[in-house]
Amino acid sequence: MINTSSAVTVIGLGYVGLPLAVALAKQFATTGLDVNAARISELSEGHDRTGEIDRDRMLASTLSLTCDPAQCPPSDFYIVTVPTPIDEANRPDLAIVRSASRTVGEMVARAVADGRTPIVIYESTVYPGVTEEICAPILEEVSGLTCGKDFFLGYSPERINPGDREHTIDKITKVVSGQTPEVLDKVADLYSAITSGGVFRAASIRAAEAAKVIENAQRDINIAFMNEIAQIFGKMGLSTWDVLEAARTKWNFLPFSPGLVGGHCIGVDPYYLSHRAEELGHDPKVILAGRGVNDGMAGWVAQRLHEACSGRAGSVLVLGLTFKEDVPDLRNSKVADLVASLAALGHDITVHDPHADAAEAQHEYGLTLDDGALDRTYDLVLLAVPHREYLDMGHDRFRALTTADGIVADLKGALGGHADWTL
Repeated sequence: MINTSSAVTVIGLGYVGLPLAVALAKQFATTGLDVNAARISELSEGHDRTGEIDRDRMLASTLSLTCDPAQCPPSDFYIVTVPTPIDEANRPDLAIVRSASRTVGEMVARAVADGRTPIVIYESTVYPGVTEEICAPILEEVSGLTCGKDFFLGYSPERINPGDREHTIDKITKVVSGQTPEVLDKVADLYSAITSGGVFRAASIRAAEAAKVIENAQRDINIAFMNEIAQIFGKMGLSTWDVLEAARTKWNFLPFSPGLVGGHCIGVDPYYLSHRAEELGHDPKVILAGRGVNDGMAGWVAQRLHEACSGRAGSVLVLGLTFKEDVPDLRNSKVADLVASLAALGHDITVHDPHADAAEAQHEYGLTLDDGALDRTYDLVLLAVPHREYLDMGHDRFRALTTADGIVADLKGALGGHADWTL
């Protein structure tokens, strides 16, 4: 069993790292490190901009917070939860995880000097081999120590779903892996202490890395199929939602839906797997085909909406900018691509979102959020992200937002047939 006096440092306090760190702090002396000083200041005051941890829980936590690696005490476990995005060419961008590894390398050296044998656990989504082939050499170089002797590696893929209050870190099954059987036992004990869902011991670190990356690639491919049939049925004048309602009565029909595929995981992770496949000389046809369909969906929707407006440019209200409903997460939002495509067709776009941060929307996408948007009328009102606030408005309120011959469009079929256009 793991020693409850063990010290843990979590590197990166975003959607993944913060819930993990708060959970760990209930059982162990835990430090949360984030290089964003503003983030640390907000969390110290109980405010989590991601909405994952409420104010009372944050203020009650014993989690220590810092933006200075030098202030992190020597620890037995270092858990890296930083983002792993893609670049403009859809290639894995490991710059942040490399930088975090350099930071951890310095901390590992202090931990070993303190008489500890630390375990560095990565939760960041990567392709198989990154932890051992890329991160480990950085840790060794910076610390001046030997991996597998002075310190050890583990990997436990993150499974945080932003806004999901059912599958939280304390309830889900955690996949764990370790460099040696003894390390695996320690990693398993660490996570077992914070989740009632138990742990699954992966055969190797590479197997655990691979498991994570295919989880989201599988969802991406299934959604791509839904998007393709939506395009086909659109040419037939069929409602995709009517078709799915009938098909879902079969017991083994998979309940996927068409739509824009954004966010940090599903729209990104398949490129990690396809990148590694291409390095090995394999052409990942299915993975890239799915990505091609999903990446092109925003443009296709924009064209369909333009046609619904009889090919005339007009005023458009886009309701929702975040990548999914009821969360403030703007990462890789495909609604932004949809807005750009509509603007390219000549439409005058107004964007409203009660959850999104206005400064972030401006910085990431050059879009201005209009708080007064619901006080005017438009030629086209598009419910792009069905936040609860929008659904609570009622159907008549949507109609009141349109001009005399205006159109109400519903991207996800959330209005139950009370729209003029849907997929």
